[in-house]
Amino acid sequence: MNQFVARLATALATHYRVERELGAGGMATVYLAHDLKHERDVAIKVLHPDLGAALGAERFLSEIRTTARLQHPHILPLLDSGAADGLLFYVMPYVRGETLRTRLERETQLPVPDALQIAREVADALQAAHTLGVVHRDINPENILRQDGNALVADVGVAVAVPTAGGGGLAQTWG
Repeated sequence: MNQFVARLATALATHYRVERELGAGGMATVYLAHDLKHERDVAIKVLHPDLGAALGAERFLSEIRTTARLQHPHILPLLDSGAADGLLFYVMPYVRGETLRTRLERETQLPVPDALQIAREVADALQAAHTLGVVHRDINPENILRQDGNALVADVGVAVAVPTAGGGGLAQTWG
């Protein structure tokens, strides 16, 4: 376990048991964890420390509250968020499915009915978010998860919080 993961595991130990890294991008790293209180697996997205410092805990948590209001069957919900030992994080359900990017890499072209279903579900999710004044800003195949044959739009929380923090500079580092 590297120092960063050990720091995270220690900071969240009363609520979550950090299991392993699921993936990393230019702005954050996602970890599989076990929610100790509710006995369920979750995904914890942790902003990179330099981005978290630029954004600030208060601003991050304020912006992330906006996404907590989003209740839609095709938006991956926010379960928890916070700051621990200087690390900014938010918690989502762990999705055992795959990203749309993974499916596209495997199949290269989706059957028309599948493509239409995904497009309808994602558009419906984005419309619901827009109705509440939330713009995703980073909709792409990596942020569309597939579970049980349905689309789930992910990363709405960071899409809202990060671009508002420092203008285009932060948003451009998103990977």
